[in-house]
Amino acid sequence: MARPLIRGLMLALLLAPFTVLAQSAYIDIEQRLSAEQLSEVGLSPAQLQLLNRMLREASDKDPAPALAATSAAPTASAVTGTGQRSAVQYIGLDDQPIKSRLKGDVAGWEPGTVFELDNGQQWKVLKGSMKLRKPLTSPEIMVVPGVAGRWFLQVDEDMPKARVYRID
Repeated sequence: MARPLIRGLMLALLLAPFTVLAQSAYIDIEQRLSAEQLSEVGLSPAQLQLLNRMLREASDKDPAPALAATSAAPTASAVTGTGQRSAVQYIGLDDQPIKSRLKGDVAGWEPGTVFELDNGQQWKVLKGSMKLRKPLTSPEIMVVPGVAGRWFLQVDEDMPKARVYRID
């Protein structure tokens, strides 16, 4: 069921630049996608607002960079005339995994569970649940970036990841 939604989102994002070329006014993502598609993407209101602003600014300057922003892999042509990369083109693609240890024990997680890391960061579970057979004490974890600003907490590479967002 999620695949048709993801395909729909990808199609909407691929067609978005052509819409920008055909008309001068930018249309917010909320108006392009259904409520179900938006919830599948999982952007917070602040992230959605930022993405709309960045896409609007890019489309106001020149429609050509908006076309480059939809490519799956950034290329040298995605660099602006000033030699700097456009932030729109690389949302979530340049983030690096965060390795740390959890403070205290973890017996599992569910939406709303807050994890505090030794590095001081706090991450809250948005999606996913897991009950461990036995609690782990201060396990080493990795918070892994995904596309579109998504983050996933990984306790062990053989276990399901929890979708998380930073709250500190």
